[in-house]
Amino acid sequence: MERRNNVVLFLILLLVAIVIWVDVTPVVQIGSFTRSLETRLGLDLQGGLQVLMEVDKPVDYIVDPQALQDAKQILENRSNGLGVSEVVFQVAGNRRIVGEFPGLTNTEEVIKVLKETGELEFIDMGSNPLPEGTVVKTDSGSTAAAEVAPVTDPTAAATTESVPAEQVYHTIMTGSALKSVSVGRDPTTGEYYISFELTDEGKTIFADYTTNNIGKYLAISLDKRLISIPVIKTPITEGSGQISGGGFTEESSNALAIQLRYGALPIPLKVVESRSVGPTLGQDSVNKSLVAGIIGLSIVMLFMLFYYRLPGLLADLALLVYAGITYALFRLIPVTLTLPGIAGFVLSIGMAVDANILIFERLKEELLAGRSLKQAVDLGWKRAWSSIRDSNFSTLITCAILFWYGSTFGASLVKGFSLTLALGVLVSMFTAIIVTRTFLHVTLDKIKFAGHHKWFGIEE
Repeated sequence: MERRNNVVLFLILLLVAIVIWVDVTPVVQIGSFTRSLETRLGLDLQGGLQVLMEVDKPVDYIVDPQALQDAKQILENRSNGLGVSEVVFQVAGNRRIVGEFPGLTNTEEVIKVLKETGELEFIDMGSNPLPEGTVVKTDSGSTAAAEVAPVTDPTAAATTESVPAEQVYHTIMTGSALKSVSVGRDPTTGEYYISFELTDEGKTIFADYTTNNIGKYLAISLDKRLISIPVIKTPITEGSGQISGGGFTEESSNALAIQLRYGALPIPLKVVESRSVGPTLGQDSVNKSLVAGIIGLSIVMLFMLFYYRLPGLLADLALLVYAGITYALFRLIPVTLTLPGIAGFVLSIGMAVDANILIFERLKEELLAGRSLKQAVDLGWKRAWSSIRDSNFSTLITCAILFWYGSTFGASLVKGFSLTLALGVLVSMFTAIIVTRTFLHVTLDKIKFAGHHKWFGIEE
């Protein structure tokens, strides 16, 4: 038994060494593998932008839940493509999506890219092309999209025209035929363009159309607005091409490429509310949270030390191990910390202490009943385990309900609280079952209780 405890103690110390390394290392690099271990802070701690988007349809329009989930995923992809990191998108109810952008500064560009539908169409213009920037109606999709189509390139707004209501153009194929999209720049003129490659099905459609319509115009529109009207000079059978013209800038060409690369939104969205959080307010919240956490942890450790004496000291060491492991998990997973998330972590400290208190009170009872320290430690832990198990599992069930609620209704703060609390509870169970028990055995098994009552907070 003693050898087993020593082996477990060695493994705990090895784990502590790894945890300390994770807690203080900013970046892990092993060969070509690189992983950042920086602590991720949420919107309320480092500032940024929160956007509430709603389906741009009448109130009685029934929104497909899967379409809302697909739109959420596309928005995440677009945001990542823009280089905005640590973005959180959540579906809120049955018509809304909440987006959080910690540390975001260029808010206008991101909002502009997010709310555009991104519906690309290749339109048959025949021999009478319309000017770039014209809003057209096609036989693909709803005509309402043409009426509210956003302007992708600001320079095109001045030349925007609308075609007569009765004129409908034929869509050869849509953006779903695109296989890959990239941005290029003409070395001679310096103009930006979009290069694309088509799927096998799109390649066949494109080859057939361009072969039979040489000399005619094939317009390319985004959200029903013409962005390029090239003339077909030769058959295009390779399944690739370019979108040029429209006065693309570096920003607008990259934004368009992101929209095309990550697909069109299955439903139109509009921004109904945006809220900025200043970094000064966020940093103040971080500082106050750290102070509160340190004060709370210190008070708990002092209580354990003065009330339970030697076992309390061992519990304090186990509590430090608990805090280190939990923080390391936050960095490894990674978990984006918010104020409610920190509150969940602090609350889990109480759960960790609660387990130790149950064990130590049972330990006292066994010692007063005349048990040896070794027997008292084993019996105290076994008799306290059912209470520890039930209290922790009931908390985990509550965390699961809160996490589901936060995921379903877009309450990211509730999700953060439930996630950090659940992780803390799981780690606290580990420290109670393994760490505290091992510390007690290694330290107390060789001590005689007689004459050392005060070491355990028991008056003689």
